[in-house]
Amino acid sequence: MSESPSTPSDVVHRTRGKRSPAPGPKVPAFANCHSHAFHRALRARTVGGGDFWGWRDRMYAVAGALDPDLYHRLARATFAEMRLAGYASVGEFHYLHSPDLAGAVIEAARAVGLRICLLSTLYERAGFAGEPLHPAQERFVLTLDAWQQRVTELASQYAGDPLVVIGTAIHSVRAVPPEHLAVAAATLPDAPLHVHVSEQPAENEACLAATGRTPVQLLADAGVWSPRTTAVHATHLGAEDVAILGATGSYACICPTTEAELADGIGPSIALRDTGVRITLGSDSNTVIDPFAEARGLAMHERLASGRRDGWDATQLWTAATTDGHASLGFAVDDLVDVHLSVQTAGGTEPLWAASAADVAPPAGLDPDEVADDLAAAIDEVWSRV
Repeated sequence: MSESPSTPSDVVHRTRGKRSPAPGPKVPAFANCHSHAFHRALRARTVGGGDFWGWRDRMYAVAGALDPDLYHRLARATFAEMRLAGYASVGEFHYLHSPDLAGAVIEAARAVGLRICLLSTLYERAGFAGEPLHPAQERFVLTLDAWQQRVTELASQYAGDPLVVIGTAIHSVRAVPPEHLAVAAATLPDAPLHVHVSEQPAENEACLAATGRTPVQLLADAGVWSPRTTAVHATHLGAEDVAILGATGSYACICPTTEAELADGIGPSIALRDTGVRITLGSDSNTVIDPFAEARGLAMHERLASGRRDGWDATQLWTAATTDGHASLGFAVDDLVDVHLSVQTAGGTEPLWAASAADVAPPAGLDPDEVADDLAAAIDEVWSRV
């Protein structure tokens, strides 16, 4: 006589005709400290380009296809995917200013219960040498005065909302003139401040040629670095750059899956950490939305670079992926998420080393199939316009 599939010895439960894994441990909810939600439309598409700069042209085409309604739909589904993956907070590095889509992206996050730090981004020029703007870049650009007014209005509008923090961002040293860096940094003096730094060697070379300083040094001279500031990527740094970030108590947000996908390189995460920089993690281009993959990527990339396996332990990774990450966005989050027992996690004692976004129990009110359908529809609409 065969055993009934409903006997207590089963390790799976059956709901709505589907097999779902048994409940497992609760883990801290994650912080996604660097996201460009609209990049989600590029996942699994053949976009071409042998390096970051070639990829960027296709990204610009997607940016040019978005209007407030479509971006709200795309961002809402992308943020829902983050919630399904175990994220509780996102830092959205926002520079789609013309027309301004800040409201669309904030309300998209609020609609799915994701805390959002909207990092309104100053973007004034194409490069150090006065290069002409790509047509898509024109919608990124605001004058310093117009940007300051806009970000101040946003901060007033969402003051007191527990799901929303309004922060600021300097897109990069190539996109903001040196004389505007200090003013931009002081615009919301108590809010999170993020800046892309040294993602590509070409950025460093151009900055040195134009100013005689590295991006980190140029930003230091403007007083940008502080305990509320996050250096995003921080991939190609010299020893002096690392020392500056450590001395100022800044954060550095590493985005391992995007930096690998775009062939950016491997940043000096342990050197930064050991000088006092607080490391955080982001999904950036959203090629992957999986906080476990980002945390493991940080450790695994360091192993490849150093030849050692002991650079990052699980406790340090949890701090980067949760506590320090939320703090860098202006949130104090103690939420927990459920991780299922699965083939990936079976027998393990530390889910960070084995689990994936697929092992996270969906939060109430979000159905994974509906989220997938919403994403597919929004992405199809984007590409119909490209």
